[in-house]
Amino acid sequence: MQIGRELGRLDEAHPLVLGSASPRRREILASLGIPHVVFAAAINEDVVVGETADAYLARVVRAKLTAARSALPADLRARASAILVADTSVIASDGPEGEAILGKPASSHEAVRMIVRLAGATHEVHTRFAVASVRDETFLHEETVRTKVTFRAITKARAVAYVDTGEGLDKAGGYAAQGMGGALVSRIDGSYSNVVGLPACEVSVALERLGLL
Repeated sequence: MQIGRELGRLDEAHPLVLGSASPRRREILASLGIPHVVFAAAINEDVVVGETADAYLARVVRAKLTAARSALPADLRARASAILVADTSVIASDGPEGEAILGKPASSHEAVRMIVRLAGATHEVHTRFAVASVRDETFLHEETVRTKVTFRAITKARAVAYVDTGEGLDKAGGYAAQGMGGALVSRIDGSYSNVVGLPACEVSVALERLGLL
């Protein structure tokens, strides 16, 4: 609780900074009633050759935090209680090439390949989030939440039809479970909001334990 008192509890005057441009993460925080403002900074999210899923997420989340925090305007830094950053990856492990981190597809062709690979199989969605101070380099909480997602079997033509909607082209794995992509998902084991982009329960628990809520 000491940390929470030093930072100040979250309210409209002292919001949480969301260091992400994702509208899904913004919607999840809003649905939880968490006062927040969005301030994101762009970084290179390319996967390094040979990098594991856990190492990739840890590196990208820290890079997002550093970029967003260093660019915060002085007035926002002075009044914000903390900053939250997150990154979501789709991890497929059923292909002949073994485990693969499926980020945002670079093209429709790549998106079709992703959907075809995921079809009829179970993959994992990993979201790592971090809560940190806006005033120094202090990390207050870091956590990776994992959810298993099973796709029903579909034809390549069905995969192409989904990709042609454009819905999943800006999303990890090339699909949106909260949209038309939900028709591809036959089962979710774990946090649904984690698949969307931010694990609502785990984030709330972390903020509560820090005394921010």
